[in-house]
Amino acid sequence: MTIDLAAIVRRRKPERHRRPLHPRAPSDLVGVDTFARIGGRPALVPDTSVYIHAAAGRLGPSARSLTEGALLSHCSVCLAELAVGLANRDITSANWPNELRHFEELFARVQATRMLVPDDKVWADAGIVAGTLARIQNFQANQRKECLNDALIYLSATKAGLPVLTSNRGQFDLLQQLAPEGGFIFYEPL
Repeated sequence: MTIDLAAIVRRRKPERHRRPLHPRAPSDLVGVDTFARIGGRPALVPDTSVYIHAAAGRLGPSARSLTEGALLSHCSVCLAELAVGLANRDITSANWPNELRHFEELFARVQATRMLVPDDKVWADAGIVAGTLARIQNFQANQRKECLNDALIYLSATKAGLPVLTSNRGQFDLLQQLAPEGGFIFYEPL
């Protein structure tokens, strides 16, 4: 497979974006309570924040109910972020074995058929989107890396035709403004 970078640049038009984007009002976005009223069994992709808040007991009732009833697809980027966070934790902490066991069990439950892995085109597209945001929002180095991961998650879900459930409303709002073909649902953690 080859990557047609020129086509991605033509589609995303980074040269047209010269001013910072501004977050939209929460009422202009899809919140978990609004999405939950749609009914039926939704399909979605949890962002890394969902796994972390669920493990910490900070996932609100609407978000918890949504994830329990949804057909979930999991993004390899989120699982990698969880693995980095786990290995970076204080391994001498008395709670570390419990955290490790929790995430080992979570990883073991993920079915290969429900795994989203960014392909080369998604990587290049995410690079253009994240680079554009980094430039116009004046992101620092660590923000650029986080933005790239979020763009990979968002665009992998978009390619699969699924919205992302996240508590990171600000970042996903900016991503959606540059790549409006995707969707996300936001929630506020407890």
